[in-house]
Amino acid sequence: MRLLAFALALLALTSPVSAQGTSSQQLAALLRDDWEYRLREYPELATHLGDPRYNNRLTDWSPAAIARRLAFERDLLARARTIDAAGLEGQERISLELYLWEREIDVEGQRFPTWLMPVDQLGGIQVGFPQLISSMPYRNASDYDNYLARLAAFPALMRQVIGLAREGIAKGWVQPPYPLRGVPAQIDGQLVADPEQSPLFAPVDKLPADLSAEDRLRITNGALKLIADSVIPSFREFQRFVRDEYLPRGRKQLAATSLPDGQAYYTWQIRRHTTLPLTAREVHETGLREVKRIRLAMDSVQKAAGFTGTFPEFLTFLRTDPRFYYTKPDDLLAGYRDIAKRIDGELPKLFLELPRTPYGIRKIPDYEAPSQTTAYYMPSAADGSRAGFFYANTYKLETRPKYEMEALTVHEAMPGHHLQIARAQELGKLPEFRRNGGYTAYVEGWGLYAESLGPELGLYTDPYSRFGQLTYEMWRACRLVIDTGIHAYGWSRDSAIAYLLANSAKTPQDAAVEIDRYIVWPGQALAYKIGELKMQQLKREAKETLGPRFDIRRFHNAMLDNGPLPLTVLEREMKAWIAREAKRDVS
Repeated sequence: MRLLAFALALLALTSPVSAQGTSSQQLAALLRDDWEYRLREYPELATHLGDPRYNNRLTDWSPAAIARRLAFERDLLARARTIDAAGLEGQERISLELYLWEREIDVEGQRFPTWLMPVDQLGGIQVGFPQLISSMPYRNASDYDNYLARLAAFPALMRQVIGLAREGIAKGWVQPPYPLRGVPAQIDGQLVADPEQSPLFAPVDKLPADLSAEDRLRITNGALKLIADSVIPSFREFQRFVRDEYLPRGRKQLAATSLPDGQAYYTWQIRRHTTLPLTAREVHETGLREVKRIRLAMDSVQKAAGFTGTFPEFLTFLRTDPRFYYTKPDDLLAGYRDIAKRIDGELPKLFLELPRTPYGIRKIPDYEAPSQTTAYYMPSAADGSRAGFFYANTYKLETRPKYEMEALTVHEAMPGHHLQIARAQELGKLPEFRRNGGYTAYVEGWGLYAESLGPELGLYTDPYSRFGQLTYEMWRACRLVIDTGIHAYGWSRDSAIAYLLANSAKTPQDAAVEIDRYIVWPGQALAYKIGELKMQQLKREAKETLGPRFDIRRFHNAMLDNGPLPLTVLEREMKAWIAREAKRDVS
């Protein structure tokens, strides 16, 4: 799943709260004030959630603003610690526990100035700003005035981003160059001679019919002038900076441990993403065990497919046989939509409650696609004003095999990310930070767990699709080995790519993009398998304890009813649910 990485970079924010009142009142005031502060401080986040109040602004990334936010964060943690948990019950107690967990890990992370690395190929400003513009509402003249205001504010934001990156170069907080080699080409997509051809002009192509002629002319001319005179020159400056300054001065070593205080930084990233106090060695060894287990299942599927060659030969066959690949982008998208519609009809078998918010399937924009992953999910607006979207990559169709499509649709759409995230947004009794938050191990763990539900949804009925599902599980197991291999054991990029290709049917294009992702986002890739393993463990425990009383629909409800949780809290709450379920009267 991909959130607006640029907009969500420093979500731990703070705000004063009165120490007066009961624990419940203090907590409610704390969470309310903090949430409002987040939306004001990060207007892109507000837009993404469907709150239009700050749609005319962009986040201030000046050094003074960053220092102010970090200070607020420390202050808020201190204030949260004064709330007496003994005075809270039920969901309020969980909310305080989660809030403290988030604030503590973020304050701990302040020693690592990650904001000095704002350039990457996946969530940098060259990707994040166009995504923001496309996610804004365009219903009336006021909405378009917000759009023009953000175009006008863009050059100042770009100068701040370049300033942070230059400081990062000076202080040793800089990305290695090779994974970012495609960023200048991504920027090329914005450097059009005719501003009407800019992706950022697209909102003007759908002006509402009820706008006055005067507004239509004002908005059209305003957008053309801002894109031509402000936005495109800013992107051109950014491209020169990336090409001529940032890439030549990138760090020579790939490992996050090569950054200042890098060993502690990577350990912190592991805990932040997995929500568990794991060491790199523990994660690495877990990955090796999972790779071995999944490989045995793959060998069985290869036999079922009737392929008599070696495992490497089978992988070559899957990567090269034309039967497994579409030749037209629209056909690939239609294939995903067909799978999604088939899945939707089967969901009531597994879930008591489904989200009301719909979702759609779109292609990843062409300027972004070469350096982007196979797919990502863009969440719906919290108020239901914008659907969720599964974005599929149509670049190099010969690297997008059909046998992976069912598993990918389950992960990114239903019952994976869209079901979990949209349903969390609809849990009205929970505070906003829980309904709209996300712990990577829970969110991505759920996406991978959802892939395992394919057979119950009528999927993976042929050996190739079943192998595709195993390839996706193997891919996540390899991540445990590769991410720690790169960042803790000194693996090279080529070694990491070779390991992924040797153990899965991922194509070379996919493998290269994936490895580059792990390099620039250390620790994030660990969350998928770690989260899924915990969820599968809880499912086994529920089945073993409840026997014939086990109800998969009730189990899934319980897994989702509290919104995203750190894995330790998820385990505690699910074990309590199992105990209650064992005593439930079913007569």
